[in-house]
Amino acid sequence: MIRRENLFSMYRRTGYQNAEYSFSLCPALAEKFRQFENTANTDYASYYDFALRDIPQGKIIFPSKKDVACYYNGLKESTFTDIRGIAHEKGSEAAKHMTRMLHPLQNVSDASEIERYPFPDFTHITDDGSIAQAVRSIKKSDHVSIATGFQCTIWETAWYLRGMENLMMDMMEDNEIAHLLFDKITGISVCRAEKYAQCGVDILFLGDDIGMQRSIMMSIELWREWIFPRLKKVIDAAKNIKPDILIQYHSCGYIEPFIPHLIEAGVEILNPVQPECMDFTEIHRKYGDKLSFNGTLGTQTLMPFGTPDEVYEKT
Repeated sequence: MIRRENLFSMYRRTGYQNAEYSFSLCPALAEKFRQFENTANTDYASYYDFALRDIPQGKIIFPSKKDVACYYNGLKESTFTDIRGIAHEKGSEAAKHMTRMLHPLQNVSDASEIERYPFPDFTHITDDGSIAQAVRSIKKSDHVSIATGFQCTIWETAWYLRGMENLMMDMMEDNEIAHLLFDKITGISVCRAEKYAQCGVDILFLGDDIGMQRSIMMSIELWREWIFPRLKKVIDAAKNIKPDILIQYHSCGYIEPFIPHLIEAGVEILNPVQPECMDFTEIHRKYGDKLSFNGTLGTQTLMPFGTPDEVYEKT
């Protein structure tokens, strides 16, 4: 098999010759990689020749720090805002990629205020041709394109903007704020999914953390009511354009009760299946005929504290 065929066959559970690998490094570890390999190249995906290659995000119109300043009670000079207008205060030097998140919509009291918020605009992400060009180049080099910049698909983006406690209360009270916020975010996600599918992306990497260490974050009933139909809408939008696009879904933590529902929504690959929270052998036994898996190594235990031999043995 060539590499593309091999990876697709593995994810579609029809056999494989080689188990491909990939990993993501935080900025501090990316710098360690650069120093260890004595290279100026920070593109470790190319350096290690991962089969999976990420695509560029394309042209995004997003609010500036100035545009969203009115939603905060003052921002420090060192505070930065992301493409959604969410403010982040920098963490310590030891964990500088970690930030304290501030929620711009936490104090809104009327749904009309959601309408006025400057949400990012993804309608032009394909205008510069960078995504389609990258997809063609990745395919030509016998690699597989994946859109990883699409995590925080619905739930996480919503609570990052509103604040988790506020959003949970909105959902329990059936508040119009929650309806409008989720619908706005879903519309944006549908737009991105359609654009990526039109460009021929091989794998759409969706995700929202819906699990905690030992339990799910919300009831199945609440998730089915608020998140499931919107997640399915995003997946269906991509599949309607490119039926063979693979759907990978990320959630940390314990999420086993959600798995049958994720499969129903159209998820085909689950990441990361944390062994500290779930028994992969049992998960595979129950769902391995319908679902493929990406990850399964312990990032809370094995990866930070194991020896190279122990990591090799687990892989």
